[in-house]
Amino acid sequence: MASGSDRNPIIIGGLPSQVPDFDPEETQEWLDSLDAAVDERGRERARYLMLRLIERAREKRVAVPEMRSTDYVNTIPTRAEPFFPGNEEIERKILNATRWNAAVMVSRAQRPGIGVGGHIATFASSASLYDVGFNHFFRGKDEGDGGDQVFFQGHASPGIYARAFLLDRLSEDNLDAFRQEKSKAPHGLSSYPHPRLMPDFWEFPTVSMGLGPIGAIYQARMNRYMHARGIADTSKSHVWAFLGDGEMDEPESLGQLTIAAREGLDNLTFVVNCNLQRLDGPVRGNGKVIQELESVFRGAGWNVIKLIWDRTWDPLLAQDRDGILVNRMNTTPDGQFQTYATESGAYIRDHFFGDDQRLRAMVEGMTDDQILHLGRGGHDHKKIYAAFKAAVEHTGQPTVILAKTVKGWTLGPNFEGRNATHQMKKLTVDDLKGFRDRLHLPISDKELESGAPPYYHPGRNSEEIQYMHDRRLGLGGYVPTRVVRAKPLALPEDKTYASVKKGSGQQSIATTMAFVRLLKDLMRDKELGKRFVLIAPDEYRTFGMDSFFPSAKIYNPLGQQYESVDRELLLAYKESPTGQMLHDGISEAGCTASLIAAGSAYATHGEPLIPVYVFYSMFGFQRTGDQFWQMADQLARGFVLGATAGRTTLTGEGLQHADGHSQLLASTNPGCVAYDPAFGFEIAHIVQDGLRRMYGPDSENVFYYLTVYNEPIRHPAEPENVDAEGIIKGIYRFSEGTSGSIPAQIMASGVAVPWAVEAQKILAEEWNVKADVWSATSWNELRREAVACEEHNLLHPEEEQRVPYVTRKLAGAQGPFVAVSDWMRAVPDQIARWVPGTYQSLGADGFGFADTRGAARRFFHIDAQSIVLGVLTELAREGKVDRSVLKQAIDRYQLLDVSAADPGAAGGDA
Repeated sequence: MASGSDRNPIIIGGLPSQVPDFDPEETQEWLDSLDAAVDERGRERARYLMLRLIERAREKRVAVPEMRSTDYVNTIPTRAEPFFPGNEEIERKILNATRWNAAVMVSRAQRPGIGVGGHIATFASSASLYDVGFNHFFRGKDEGDGGDQVFFQGHASPGIYARAFLLDRLSEDNLDAFRQEKSKAPHGLSSYPHPRLMPDFWEFPTVSMGLGPIGAIYQARMNRYMHARGIADTSKSHVWAFLGDGEMDEPESLGQLTIAAREGLDNLTFVVNCNLQRLDGPVRGNGKVIQELESVFRGAGWNVIKLIWDRTWDPLLAQDRDGILVNRMNTTPDGQFQTYATESGAYIRDHFFGDDQRLRAMVEGMTDDQILHLGRGGHDHKKIYAAFKAAVEHTGQPTVILAKTVKGWTLGPNFEGRNATHQMKKLTVDDLKGFRDRLHLPISDKELESGAPPYYHPGRNSEEIQYMHDRRLGLGGYVPTRVVRAKPLALPEDKTYASVKKGSGQQSIATTMAFVRLLKDLMRDKELGKRFVLIAPDEYRTFGMDSFFPSAKIYNPLGQQYESVDRELLLAYKESPTGQMLHDGISEAGCTASLIAAGSAYATHGEPLIPVYVFYSMFGFQRTGDQFWQMADQLARGFVLGATAGRTTLTGEGLQHADGHSQLLASTNPGCVAYDPAFGFEIAHIVQDGLRRMYGPDSENVFYYLTVYNEPIRHPAEPENVDAEGIIKGIYRFSEGTSGSIPAQIMASGVAVPWAVEAQKILAEEWNVKADVWSATSWNELRREAVACEEHNLLHPEEEQRVPYVTRKLAGAQGPFVAVSDWMRAVPDQIARWVPGTYQSLGADGFGFADTRGAARRFFHIDAQSIVLGVLTELAREGKVDRSVLKQAIDRYQLLDVSAADPGAAGGDA
């Protein structure tokens, strides 16, 4: 046998084994003892001894590395299970009624002429998990705080509706209007948890899958943030996220686990419903998803509780002295367990227990029916209660409960564990009869054979319903419930915006910096300032926001336990437990989750927060567009800043940084109010209006998206008698032409407005064209208002026909109209239908590239000289100038030569 010094070096828990052995004889004695245990008692016994030694080492606080995964058994042993405080018989009756109504609701939704779909099997597998939560854990909002925040698995929504029906929160009319929100209004129920569609019921949207997990993590973090800053007492709030094992394949599901562990979010519990099936088949047919997830969560620093077997396995596991049963559990793949869920007790006896005499002997005294009903832990109320209680009492780490269940549980052999069960939506009469019998419900065959199956309610005065009400009363109210208690904020006076409205004088600054200057002034407001939540994905310095570091500081619950390398600088990096800035690292998904949690705090905790999320515009709607839909659904509010906007403005970065389309993506989100301002005074009016709309007396459930640029320009002071209404509605005349005799109109947005002004000058001086320049602060809002006008006119032909704002605004202007921006043409083309005259747009269509600003703009033909050509082209089309001038202009300005363009201003990160 090799001595310790002769063994090959290995790594144990990150420490090299070359650490000097100061007592090799003692070491050898321990190794010999292990060898003897293996030789005399076998590997399973030796493994057991090793595990017990590790357990004892931890009890003695010896720093032993965590195991990546543990045996395929319950984490909480039977002897450690707490007393179950509920009435299990009554809770079983409640659950049976809920199961029935959930399945019948979906089945009735498939009646002829309706067929709106729905899902039965997911709730069937997770019903017990929810029931224990509702009866014993989920805190409501009646105590005046935010209660618990529960992220319900989207496909389980029928079960949540079914429970609300028993509590008289919903009626039969509501259940029969499932997925018929308009045709059955006002009774309609949304397909999934959608707060925007049911704003008094649902709190958190959890479909698309993967958004629930990341949303829950950042909600738990936001709870801690609000408490640390003294905005709300969230010490009693616990965040629950109910998820699917297949859902955990989404990158958003697992991508931010480490932040929850790093910040010790023990106010967070994931409950992963491991029914081993995704939408089409097994999650890990050849593997074991629970073991895989355990390794992932343990590695990320989470407390892991496995809930695999129900109480019927306890006597068998107590007999397992050799570990042969546990070994069989460890080595049986998920695909085989799914087969066992669909087979007979005799099959399980032969295939799971049958090939080992010791295993077969364990079940010799059991009938095939008893073997068939050896169940999974996710259906056992007592074991679920033990897991939930351990989770909420655990400190220092977030907890994940991996609960093994059967998809379609109790729905009968045609549903349980079948690969197609997710798509099965209707129960036959025979299915219903078997389901009824399994749930012991007093429903006759006649009721099931004649028409749609009935809902079941045991009666308002029954002990089951009274029990449900009593439990919710004791836990602080009904869940889910969305309550808005927040009062309107006292908004800043006009003088707060005065500095930005003065312009930049002789200094050239980017619109990003103009916004930052305004933000500084707003954050000085005594009432409003503390409510701003600054969010950025590791780019504060890029956006010129490092000036906030010394005062606002970066939130870190641990503070700053090191000396910052730049501590001598005025703008040193500074972390604090009460910091105002959220620095979520290079994770737009994490930042957007913070944005949503902060933006909905007015409802979740009754305390409005004003999130300001700043990012590279290319990596906002494009990368996390699904989350912006989640934000709109959750009725969240706040400001979103697409910085370094434009396809030609961020010089040198190239294709994947060149945003020419985020405004178009933003236009697809009905909850987003999008602007493309050119100057500081425009930003001031837009932000002021945004604060009014989102946080004033008549608050709206919208969020604002502003695209701002990194190109330094001189910002003019706000003109006298500025058209504030035009700025807000989307267009106003910025510069009226003063010379020339041939009229034309140039419409521009954002960074393109200065190009339009330059083109205006060239047209007057060289081509006798008198062009007005219009600043189109929001192409999107102009289109949205115009579409609303057309819809009204369509449905009210007998009334006076409405005229879109853009049409009325441009009514007195003599065309042609040429629109230009640093976006693809489809952005300004949104309003072409309503412009009263000949219309042409210039834009940056195609991929971006790295070059000077001037070269890029000449390439896309959107620079000042190209705008001149565009105006002349439209005038020639109308016969107002001779077509020969077009070739003259192309040659004069060398428009076919990219290198001939003035390179333009360089730099300007902010």
